[in-house]
Amino acid sequence: MLNLTPWLQAPAWHIAFSGGLDSTVLLHLLADYARTHPAPPLHAIHIHHGLQPAAYAWPAHCTHVCATLGIPLSVIHVQVAPGASLEQAARDARYAAFKQRLGPGEVLFTGQHREDQAETLLFRLLRGSGLRGLAAMPAQRALGQGTLARPLLGIARQQLQAYAQIQGLSWIEDPSNSDTAFARNYLRGKVFPVLQQRWPQASQNLARCAEHLGEALGLLDEVAQADLAKAGEGAAAPWARLDSLDLAVLTALTPARQRNALQYWLSVRTRLPDARHWAGWADLRDAAADAQPVWRLADGRLLRSNGRIWWLSGDWLQAPQGEFAWPEPSVVLTLPGNGSVRLTAPQPLAGLCIRYRQGGEVLELAGRGRRDLKRLLNALQVPYFVRARLPLLYQGERLLAVANLPELGQADCQLHWLPPTNAQGLS
Repeated sequence: MLNLTPWLQAPAWHIAFSGGLDSTVLLHLLADYARTHPAPPLHAIHIHHGLQPAAYAWPAHCTHVCATLGIPLSVIHVQVAPGASLEQAARDARYAAFKQRLGPGEVLFTGQHREDQAETLLFRLLRGSGLRGLAAMPAQRALGQGTLARPLLGIARQQLQAYAQIQGLSWIEDPSNSDTAFARNYLRGKVFPVLQQRWPQASQNLARCAEHLGEALGLLDEVAQADLAKAGEGAAAPWARLDSLDLAVLTALTPARQRNALQYWLSVRTRLPDARHWAGWADLRDAAADAQPVWRLADGRLLRSNGRIWWLSGDWLQAPQGEFAWPEPSVVLTLPGNGSVRLTAPQPLAGLCIRYRQGGEVLELAGRGRRDLKRLLNALQVPYFVRARLPLLYQGERLLAVANLPELGQADCQLHWLPPTNAQGLS
């Protein structure tokens, strides 16, 4: 029933084990495979959301099933953030826990089947999703440091139920699955039975349609990669740890190719905006040359500076503050929320500290006299949003050096700044 060959070289296998029919069958299939074939070590993960009273009995059930099969189980408790969609919030909490648990190269198996694929396509059609959403669920995708795999996507739920009954398996029936107030439950319980009465192959055909859409998306991704390869060139070296694109290259594309390229680029950084929020891209793109437009997205924001658009997330969304004494400049100094700095200087220096810009700073440059720091940063085309974060090296009230800008240093002092990463925004 399963083809597990693509994942045999992984250092470990994990299974998302809810205790329901789908994950119970998948757990038994994986356990049976591991008994009869060389396979990576298998470990089960049960996510406890605590959203309904019945759920408090499920960890015990899952523990019993895993103990019977000799498979270690971890029960992870998560907090579901309040919001408009409880389903989406629970999913976000669940996958955040999975992502944190996966080590490099490890695989997480989940139990979605053919009907889940068909429901996802229909659900997203009704929401007006674009092609990236309509392609539905891939058989595998990156998740954190590892891979999420769905080996049951081509198998009908009826087949899973028949297998479970033949094997004498027991599983949890989630009471919330019958609550048609949830959109997916309504599709499953009310819409699909009617569709299948008229079109018995509805689920199979919809799942096949999702595969075709996935192929089309693959072609559009190739176009996006080619467009982004050119747009990614020319980033300013000191800010190489920030992701940016050349705005002129993007605006030379048709509007459809602009959106396609940005959807591909943003898809690994944030949850994508729906059609209504793409006006934010037009505002960013078309703003006056001296403007500082911002497009706020779910997990970060896009800004424009010096002819490029820049992606900021994580620590970059909060401006650093404070003054930090540096009594031992021979060691690296960690700056809260702003990476770290180290100093190279021809001779030992005392009385040093790191500050941030307040406005009006002046730097003494050899052969050039006293210069306004703002004008110097303008000349060097430092992105405006970087300037508030730039560590400034002071000795008393004398500004000695500006981080990562060798031209702006006194007495051969060089301040090397390792900025905070954007990794928090990668998804």
